Amino acid sequence: MDLSDIEALIEAELEDADATVTHARDKHDDDHLAATVVAPEFEGMPLVQQHQAVYDALGDHMTTDIHALELSTYTPEEYDEA
Repeated sequence: MDLSDIEALIEAELEDADATVTHARDKHDDDHLAATVVAPEFEGMPLVQQHQAVYDALGDHMTTDIHALELSTYTPEEYDEA
């Protein structure tokens, strides 16, 4: 699965989200990915729920196409401060 396809899936499901997906650093295969997702929807949502929202957006791809996904999730305000 192409990285841009994964970004598009996340952005299609999470309103006004901006997703960036790369291959995870220090991993030696293409199955380990890292995603940074910035979405206003995360406001007031615990981290576990933020990650679950991303997993839900990816649906079955999490069990068929994506081996491992390191997630960093932010509200737009948190991202601007980081």
